[in-house]
Amino acid sequence: MIIYPLVQIKKQVAIGQVFTIKMVFQFFGRRMALKQISSNKCFGGLQKVFEHDSVELKCKMKFAIYLPPKAETGKCPALYWLSGLTCTEQNFISKSGYHQAASEHGLVVIAPDTSPRGCNIKGEDETWDFGTGAGFYVDATEDPWKTNYRMYSYVTEELPQLINTNFPVDPQRMSIFGHSMGGHGALICALKNPGKYKAYDATHLVKACPGTQLDILIDQGKDDQFLSDGQLLPDNFIAACTEKKIPVVFRLQEGYDHSYYFIATFITDHIRHHAKYLNA
Repeated sequence: MIIYPLVQIKKQVAIGQVFTIKMVFQFFGRRMALKQISSNKCFGGLQKVFEHDSVELKCKMKFAIYLPPKAETGKCPALYWLSGLTCTEQNFISKSGYHQAASEHGLVVIAPDTSPRGCNIKGEDETWDFGTGAGFYVDATEDPWKTNYRMYSYVTEELPQLINTNFPVDPQRMSIFGHSMGGHGALICALKNPGKYKAYDATHLVKACPGTQLDILIDQGKDDQFLSDGQLLPDNFIAACTEKKIPVVFRLQEGYDHSYYFIATFITDHIRHHAKYLNA
């Protein structure tokens, strides 16, 4: 598997008090409670965290959502962020510094957790890169994982329906991006759902992409340990893009690693690139 820290592939188409509330929504014919865990004002908007009982994952799941000031008066584009290994819904919202750019461009940003939690499956907590915090945004096909580990269906179906039902978003203007494992997940989601996302970030499987023109931007830290260890293989990715005649801008960033310091440095560029398509 090829994993880049931040990869953008775009396709153009024609502080407040913490409190708890409950909202009710309909999903696949079942009434479910959406419980607000926190709400904090940030750059004129609200950064919120919610919990709900997931139908797909059969456990309680949390997601973070930022509502920009523009969401008070109308529907906004939705931009989904998929985090990397070991992360929760908290990492991106507390470390990336994305809020100012999201506020300026009027984007609702949603960041789900990275896996089911508390399923008590043997082995799910034994390693950092498999199981809890490592759902890889795919649907498991083997026992005992296939009952709960359905992150692909959660991210592409259940969560968007929940967001579209309960928040002021325009379902026709939706994008997805991510980091590390989340970049890989974003591309899986986008390639399997052509036309669903206005833009997407990712890593892998570019050879499987149809001959649609894409606008690709890759940011890669030159001091990324995973790059040094030979796990990222950017030359392979670029070669695949060249074979498909897909334009790609590869930015090897001197001195940057795989961490959120790297993400925070370039997140504004990536949000701006999404906004170019979402607000067109």
